[in-house]
This record gives sequence, C-alpha cells and structure tokens, in this order.
Amino acid sequence: MAGFGALVRTAYLEMPPVTRAYTTACVMTTLAVQLEVVSPFQLYYNPLLIARNLQLWRLATTFLFFGNFGFNFFFNMVFTYRYCRMLEENSFRGRTADFVMMFLFGSALMILCAFCVNLLFLGQAFTIMLVYVWARRNPFIRMNFFGLLTFQVRTDLTCFTVQNIRRLMTLTISVPEAIE
Repeated sequence: MAGFGALVRTAYLEMPPVTRAYTTACVMTTLAVQLEVVSPFQLYYNPLLIARNLQLWRLATTFLFFGNFGFNFFFNMVFTYRYCRMLEENSFRGRTADFVMMFLFGSALMILCAFCVNLLFLGQAFTIMLVYVWARRNPFIRMNFFGLLTFQVRTDLTCFTVQNIRRLMTLTISVPEAIE
C-alpha cells in the first residue's frame, strides 16, 4: 500500500503549481461542504453580501465549488485538471505569472458577467474558459473523451462540445409508469 501512496504523492507533486493549487482548492472546498464544515450558502457569489458585509471570500469560492461529490463533480475535475495542466505546461511554460494573470482576468470578467445575469457558482464557466483558451491555442489537436471517443472539433466549437458532453453525461431519463 505504501507503493500506491508514494505513486499518488509523486503524481500530485509533479503537477504544475497553479493547476495543483486550483484543483486542490476545488477538492478541499467540496470536501468541506460534504463534511458540512461550510455550507454552499457561504460560498456562492452574492454582490450584496460582498459589498455590504465585506464577505470578499465569495469572489474566490464561487470558482471552487462544483457541487457535491459524484459523477458530475468528477467530470468537472477531470476537465479542469486536464486543460489547466495542458495550458500551464505548454502554452504558459515558464510563464506562471502570465498564467495567474489569465486566471485573474478571466475571473474578473466572469464576475462582471455573473453580476449581470445572476449566476451563483462560476466553477463550470471557469472550466469552459480554460477549454476555450486551450482550443484556441491548439486548433489542430483531436479531442479524446475518456479514451472512448476521439474526434476533431473546430476550435471555435470546442467549449460547446464539452458543454454538450457534460449535459449528456448528467442527463436523467424519466420513464413513465405503466398504466395498469
């Protein structure tokens, strides 16, 4: 068992620093909600509470909570980790400050948009931003979906493809009861 723990620790420490910090913060925030240390009501984006009560942490925690542990959370974390890591290792190699500035600039724009359209949690939107930036920087790379599907998507449609795959994966089908 020590071998597996060492393998996980090595893989974790080999992650680029910004990717490691962001994914760790997302997992820890979700774990804190799951263990009822904090409530999602303490994390969501609320401009009135930020301005009136100076609850400034809401500017960051809105990007860290993806919902309770489950398949949807796992799916979001895989996409966040994968595209954040690829951006940091390739497009922003040796330019960690530029990568952090992209995070801050994208976050600021999303917060402005959230103010206008009343969004509460911005983690999924942030993941879509990472996928979009990655797609624009890598226009000719084929996408691989969990090793099952490989397909070529126009770069301007990549974020929509990821969003539609996410919807398909979380789709619930209701079957009407048989009439007796």
